[in-house]
Amino acid sequence: MRIVPRAIVTALALSSGRSLIPNPTSFHHRRQHVAFGSGRRWDTTLMSEVVPQKDDVSLPFNAAGQKVSPNAHADAAGETHHAHHVNVVGGDGGRNSRDISNELSLGVTLDGGPVVDFASIKDTTSRAERALASAREKYEASADDGVMSIIEKSNSGGGRLMGINDDVVAEVGYEIGTFVDEFVDVASGENAHDLIQKCASYIRSKAGMGTFPQSWKGGNGGAEFFTKEETSRFDRLLARAYEESGIVTSAFAKTFYLGTQVLPEPAMKAIWAIYVWCRRTDEIVDAPRPEAEDPNNEMLTDLSVWEIRLEGLFNRGDVVDVLDLPLLDCKVKFPKLPITPFSDMIRGMLMDIPGLGQERYNTWDELHLYCYRVAGTVGLMSMPVFGCAPGYTDEMAKEPALSLGVAFQITNILRDVGEDAVKRGRVYLPQRDMDKFGVTQQQIFDQIVDENYINLMKYEIARARMYYARALRGVPMLRPESRLPVQLSCDAYGKILDKIEENQYDSLTKRAYVGKWEKLAGIPASWYRTLDLAKIVPLPEDWGKPSLDEYEKQLELILENTWKAQLR
Repeated sequence: MRIVPRAIVTALALSSGRSLIPNPTSFHHRRQHVAFGSGRRWDTTLMSEVVPQKDDVSLPFNAAGQKVSPNAHADAAGETHHAHHVNVVGGDGGRNSRDISNELSLGVTLDGGPVVDFASIKDTTSRAERALASAREKYEASADDGVMSIIEKSNSGGGRLMGINDDVVAEVGYEIGTFVDEFVDVASGENAHDLIQKCASYIRSKAGMGTFPQSWKGGNGGAEFFTKEETSRFDRLLARAYEESGIVTSAFAKTFYLGTQVLPEPAMKAIWAIYVWCRRTDEIVDAPRPEAEDPNNEMLTDLSVWEIRLEGLFNRGDVVDVLDLPLLDCKVKFPKLPITPFSDMIRGMLMDIPGLGQERYNTWDELHLYCYRVAGTVGLMSMPVFGCAPGYTDEMAKEPALSLGVAFQITNILRDVGEDAVKRGRVYLPQRDMDKFGVTQQQIFDQIVDENYINLMKYEIARARMYYARALRGVPMLRPESRLPVQLSCDAYGKILDKIEENQYDSLTKRAYVGKWEKLAGIPASWYRTLDLAKIVPLPEDWGKPSLDEYEKQLELILENTWKAQLR
């Protein structure tokens, strides 16, 4: 499934996988949260081409830039049947072929390449979207007093913050968020909720006009006058909330946390705030619910509440608990921070809910949508924080940012094929790719590594490296201080692919692992690659590295060789 945001990873740092510290108790784990920003260098025009429908076999390449098989017409003819099969494999897949096709048809191809932008794409007629909307309606109807009632209701439950469960508390070593009590002015009759709301008002007072579009004062969200003593207390509370966010980040993604240390302090803290939101989002879906009469229904309700809270924070500057304060402050400091990728990530969570999500992915296009939602979104979240170098824009940065998220997600999927199958009954590899290389689901569950499986791995690794190559074009587009963390993350994640190759492509019984010291030892090389000099005098290990065009040709060549072998 998803990779837990503990890797959020990503992009920022040199994390090695969906999580630097695997969590064996997590049922869902496939989401890879990527935090980075980058830009494409050459073409500054956004290519707004609608992705072709699945049964459109008239084009030589499909929406993901893959060469169409000589048997494309036969493949397309079986698409509906296979897509339906996707829904019943495993017993409880909920997305049908129409839902999938509707969403895929709305994506736009960026830079004329295989990267598809699925921002804000959702099929409101799908079962999953309707189920989320229904849960939200019921919840909002139960909150008769409006937003404040929703805030109070969603913050109930014995004081534990939403999205913080036993696993998180165990990993960190103490209950999250209780530090707020240290700052409460008990003598004045103040409680923790009052303090958090006052601090939020103070943070909003620093916002520019238009930061919160639905705020009653347009920009500052109804700022109040506070004494010097009060503002000092609020500053200390916010600093402590950021510190706690850093502690959570460090507990779940140590190497990633180390990578954030090379950023300027405002950016470093903002990435922590984003990470914690992603982490909590993931835990809402992952958390065990042994006491719930209907766990899936309760999960949907919590997810809808989480989205209501998200909208309140971005539109009005509303907060619910103390860990919302850093994200609010992040929005004030980086007003271009968009809500869209946050909302899209919630759609990624929907795709992992049993009965509503998707248990098998027929084509790469289908898996690509999932990769965008659970990984590419973090790249878009982080772009305003990382910032672009002079002469480059966020629009130019979008394609490499999404490419890196997809590259990380593919890497995690390839590393964990065996673990996903045996422990979770999940196969994320595109079914169509498996068919082309003669690999069956049963073979994966039986953990049989043969020539067919090795060829499939070679193909998927080549695809991942193509996305890394597209992503690396964006590193020079970043502000200088943001380049090293992104380069580090690319280099470290790329080594996972190397380890799979060293394991003779066995990702069924072996787990590719890059050690901490190996990652740390690579920091000087990553730093050198961020310099202009590296383009003139590359490192020895970079001399023979294929270009983006060569990576794309490798994909075509692997497929062509496979077809030729099948025709013999």
